[in-house]
Amino acid sequence: MDSNIQDFIDTCNSDNTCNLITNTATTTNLTTTATSSSAASTSIASSSRYENQKRRDWNTFGQYLKNHRPPLSLSRCSGAHVLEFLRYLDQFGKTKVHTPICPFYGHPNPPAPCPCPLRQAWGSLDALIGRLRAAFEENGGKPEANPFGARAVRLYLREVRDLQSKARGISYEKKKRKRPPPQQQTMPLPHHSLPPPGASATH
Repeated sequence: MDSNIQDFIDTCNSDNTCNLITNTATTTNLTTTATSSSAASTSIASSSRYENQKRRDWNTFGQYLKNHRPPLSLSRCSGAHVLEFLRYLDQFGKTKVHTPICPFYGHPNPPAPCPCPLRQAWGSLDALIGRLRAAFEENGGKPEANPFGARAVRLYLREVRDLQSKARGISYEKKKRKRPPPQQQTMPLPHHSLPPPGASATH
């Protein structure tokens, strides 16, 4: 296996592959100016890390195309080839995905090992496609011809997400923000004018 692809696999399986670093340790006695400077540095470091990872992913995919049999040019690459690439990476995954016949199917914390296959985590694949999709257009590709944004790729990622969610007993749905309950307006009590003393009610 090509060393570039092996390096990519190792990064993709690490805990920090698909998550941007958005926080840095700060001491409590920093001044307001220093805190602002630290936040700016963190933002720059986060952006730099993302750009470096995107460049590595793009180079790795290019190497994959060169090693393809027959070799494949980027201009002829389609969504089907992107799916081939994702399935190729799957064999190097480290995420346990239980099969429906496994007793731990749907169990988020299995109490014992099982022979179920290891796969690339959905989050890793989703983030990878996002970076490659951006890199394609940054390298001169047209948005309407972007193979990483193909409908087949979107459907595949959705299928992987749903399958792994059920198999691992983990929800990937974004938590919706709870809206505050609507304030109840106090309705004013109707004001009735009282009859003057000694007046008789009319029937």
